[in-house]
Amino acid sequence: MERNLIVNKKSLSNVVCEFEIYEPLIAKSAKAGQFIILRYGKMGERVPVTLVDWNKEKGTITAIIQSIGKSTAMFNSLKTGDKFTSLAGPLGTPVEIKNYGTVVVVGGGVGIAEVYPIARALKEAGNKVISVLGARTKDLVILQDKMKQVSDETIITTDDGSLGQKGLVTDAIKTLYANGTKIDAGFIIGPIPMMKWTAKLMVELGIKPYASLNPIMLDGTGMCGCCRVVVNGKTKFACVDGPMFEATNIDFDNLIARTSEYKEQEKLSFEKHEKDHKCKIGLH
Repeated sequence: MERNLIVNKKSLSNVVCEFEIYEPLIAKSAKAGQFIILRYGKMGERVPVTLVDWNKEKGTITAIIQSIGKSTAMFNSLKTGDKFTSLAGPLGTPVEIKNYGTVVVVGGGVGIAEVYPIARALKEAGNKVISVLGARTKDLVILQDKMKQVSDETIITTDDGSLGQKGLVTDAIKTLYANGTKIDAGFIIGPIPMMKWTAKLMVELGIKPYASLNPIMLDGTGMCGCCRVVVNGKTKFACVDGPMFEATNIDFDNLIARTSEYKEQEKLSFEKHEKDHKCKIGLH
């Protein structure tokens, strides 16, 4: 079997797809919290994607991708039997897995997929795992069954109340605290504003927070400096020092500014891609 081959692809929602990819060397050494960089096409963009799962016996790894721009839309147009042009990994520093006691893992949107291997590893290390899964609406809440399998308690929140509790992940954490649940550490993955306010709340409640950061990234090896973030007043590179960082003093505002720098160009590129590739059924 060829490396980079898509063994199985399935849609989790209209914008989120799951890929099982044959990549035995990565499957053999992957750890929770690490990522890969995917590329499709000779001139394709190199896109960092979290390792969601891996199977050493089958030699496969699993990635979950949300279509939010041109490159991710191209990825999600691929089918079982197609190949990625290149795939590098495992990259990044694995999450420190130990028995913290009671931990809360917080996943927002596609961040649910990214927090899954961390929750699984924490459960295997003897922690009590409380999972808080949040999204705008029920269609964006993914991997519910898998998360429940590795969690002692699972709480779902949606902005519109279409599934679980209506509200934000921070509301669920406040409720846990008010009910006397002692939480020793929290691991957060999702949209940057969600991570910012969840980390802030955890600090206020005496919970040690960790957040997985998602800055713009190019080479993934610490050479280009694009993925620099500010943690405790010092510059760190998310690709080699992270992506998971202790989140008490992360400069989230700096991260938001840096990731927003090319929003207009990204929007125009995505719109052009959609226009060029829209369905032409019935046209000759």
